[in-house]
Amino acid sequence: MLQNVLAQRQATVQKRITVNTVLSVGLIAIAVILPQIVHLALGQPGGVQLLPMYLPVLIGGCLLGWKWALAVGILSPVVSFAITSLMGNPMPALARLPFMMAELAVFALVSGLFSKKIYENGLWAFPSVILAQLAGRAVFLGLVAIFQSVAPFTVPMIWGQICAGWLGLVIQAILVPIIIIAIRALLVKSND
Repeated sequence: MLQNVLAQRQATVQKRITVNTVLSVGLIAIAVILPQIVHLALGQPGGVQLLPMYLPVLIGGCLLGWKWALAVGILSPVVSFAITSLMGNPMPALARLPFMMAELAVFALVSGLFSKKIYENGLWAFPSVILAQLAGRAVFLGLVAIFQSVAPFTVPMIWGQICAGWLGLVIQAILVPIIIIAIRALLVKSND
């Protein structure tokens, strides 16, 4: 969506790169900070239920398009792991890191593929987010099924976590599109 707004405003390539970089870094920062806040307030079960790292990645996909969002999706768990490892409590855990990188990459890719449609009509944010969630969770579960002989996870264990996170998915399936529609309204209105 943002690419279309910048193109319509005839922004230079340098300005487009700057805007996308700043927004990507901001979303990665939110993806690191938000889970920390949820875990402080609600403990680890709060993180499993609310899935706070997903929110900025889904927003990034809808706003940035798939290329920039893919970087946000892949880097968010890596940066979170690096920073929280320095504090002695890595999140996500090392064993979960590659699975989350793949899952969030799919979240970003799928929601990002809808970015142009969202620019045309903000309501496209709803199917964008829902399809991204379904695809991302399916990839996580599928990878666990493939690698469960070498990973400390089993399909039933991850399925249980997926079921535990339904509330977070529902909240995000409503909240992210509302945020995107509001941002779209501001950007498109200021374009006129």
